[in-house]
Amino acid sequence: MPIQTLSRPSGARRAPSLFSRFMKAREISRQRRALAALDDALLDDIGLTREEVLAESQRPVWDAPRHWTK
Repeated sequence: MPIQTLSRPSGARRAPSLFSRFMKAREISRQRRALAALDDALLDDIGLTREEVLAESQRPVWDAPRHWTK
């Protein structure tokens, strides 16, 4: 009788650990605080308005684009 294994199909990814999700959320929070701390001249250089930055910096850490959390 063949032995069955509980391995994932080829190409399947393991879900991120709780610790890695916490660290990613912490990094997103840090980046948003750093963005909010930029002066208006720097924001103009990167093409953002103060209103856009304030809206982004007030978003909760779980409200991030999917490509940020990979």
